[in-house]
Amino acid sequence: MFYKKLLLPIVVTFSLSGCFSNHYYVLSTASQPTHTYKQNHMSIGVEKVTVPQYLFKREIAVAKSDSEVSFVSDGTWAEDMDAGLTTRLISFLQKKFNQPKVHLYPWDLDKQPSKKVKVSISRFIAQNGQVYLDATWEVENMKTQHKKARLFHTAIQTKSMNTTDIVTAMNRVFRELEEAIAQGVRN
Repeated sequence: MFYKKLLLPIVVTFSLSGCFSNHYYVLSTASQPTHTYKQNHMSIGVEKVTVPQYLFKREIAVAKSDSEVSFVSDGTWAEDMDAGLTTRLISFLQKKFNQPKVHLYPWDLDKQPSKKVKVSISRFIAQNGQVYLDATWEVENMKTQHKKARLFHTAIQTKSMNTTDIVTAMNRVFRELEEAIAQGVRN
């Protein structure tokens, strides 16, 4: 009798978990640049992208107000956002500059990179039919120690507030940030 009481909730839980469809999303697939730059003899080090604490959860966050965040029930991030966005930025810069020498910084090589990129995201969330991305980025010339820092803000309207449309809009706003950073690396 005791085992039946214990077994019943476990069986119900497993059978119900098959009824709900959870979709997994990634942002680590780099977009294809519309045009590329030819920069020979340059190497780029990219520090790990920092993200707000609510992006450390695997659930997709949506802002209900300026001070309230909820998480959607039908979608999950299939990756850690800080690692995924870093991988995506590295891949994008490799494509943009047609340059394989773009790596996670610091690395265990004897040579310093020509330039170092640092990105800190302070807001990356959907709210009221839009996806917002606020960040600061910095490019440092490692030979001259000259640093160029910029604020970045953009918002893109979503088709709807369903999870797929939110993730699609997040891809688009991060693509804008990638382009801004590439322009900063180039100049």
